[in-house]
Amino acid sequence: MTTAGTARETTARTGPGAARQHTLRERNLELVARAVFEVPEPLSRAGVAAATGLTRATVSTLVDQLVAARLVRELPAVYGGRAGRPAVPLVPAPRSVVGLGLEVNVDYLGVRVLDLTGDVVTNNVVPGEFHDGDPAVVLRRLGKLAREVSDDVAVSGMRVAGARLALPGLVDPRTGLLEVAPNLGWSSLAPVPLLALGDTEVRIANEAKLAALAELAGGSDVAAPDSFIFVSGDVGIGGAIVVDRKLFLGERGWNGEIGHVVVDPAGPRCSCGAFGCLEQYAGKDAMMRAAGLPPSAPLSSLVALLSDGGSGLADGAGLPAGRALGSALADFVNLLDIGTIVLGGAYTELLPWLRADVEAVLADRVLAAPFVDLQVRAAQAGPQAALTGGAREVLQAVLAHPAAWV
Repeated sequence: MTTAGTARETTARTGPGAARQHTLRERNLELVARAVFEVPEPLSRAGVAAATGLTRATVSTLVDQLVAARLVRELPAVYGGRAGRPAVPLVPAPRSVVGLGLEVNVDYLGVRVLDLTGDVVTNNVVPGEFHDGDPAVVLRRLGKLAREVSDDVAVSGMRVAGARLALPGLVDPRTGLLEVAPNLGWSSLAPVPLLALGDTEVRIANEAKLAALAELAGGSDVAAPDSFIFVSGDVGIGGAIVVDRKLFLGERGWNGEIGHVVVDPAGPRCSCGAFGCLEQYAGKDAMMRAAGLPPSAPLSSLVALLSDGGSGLADGAGLPAGRALGSALADFVNLLDIGTIVLGGAYTELLPWLRADVEAVLADRVLAAPFVDLQVRAAQAGPQAALTGGAREVLQAVLAHPAAWV
């Protein structure tokens, strides 16, 4: 019940100690939703009450609201063989609220839809050549794919919570600007309006950082470490730094550009304008050329060649891709004091042929190598991981503010 007097009083109380009733309800809804979503085994209402410290009556009311909003689903009751009511396990609701992951990369456009359970509802990856493509044309095409997918899920009764657009370059999420994406040939661009997605909220993010978030989400038998350096290898090479399961973003979120670390000042010119960047030795196109394959060939061609004992991953000057990658990674490890390196993108499949050189350089170049256990491991999030990371970020926002959906 709210009167004019209490409304004025609430408005006047603007300090951090103000505790409005609806704010308390929003906070409690988030607590209950997180208790349901972030446990390995389903909890009952009593289990949620124990986990959150809320009363059973409050939890029951909030759970009913989350169920009615199709954020939470009740499983069949479990009888424990004792007197009293059976336990009703609670789980995230499938095929209800979904998030969209969108991506423009040098050689593909992608749209992926995830539901609250983490399952992929739809996945559409379209190969192409987008370097120096007209951004208006490319983004309009991606927007069309996204609208088609959104229409399909809406017909099936699902609600789209929003989208994240992954881009391979420096992005400013605060302004929605892509500052520069050297491998696309794009700069000083506001990409979201060009998608023309209407009322769908779209935010932009760096491709490698979203891929790292997908890695954090797990979903495999190998749990992600709490802190790691993530490197996504494609035509370009992006990186992300995760500390205590959170992205370290620096001042503007522009860190992790390991592809433009110079490994040989006398090397070839990079798309960024510098000479001898890591991408010129360990980028996918560079590795294709080193193996005598056209850059447009699929990664599977390189894997097949290497599996048959092909010529290796050295460029024309004889610098192996693995040693170049190890050199750049050693600089990162020396600076950051993070000993676990997760290799994603093309590196996930190529790791068997890169590992020996990478590890040899790390052992030689990392000052702390004799005293710590440096680990190099393959990513677990799967292909085009930024699409998964983007969709998950949308759903994390739903989980942070479930009241908006109730």
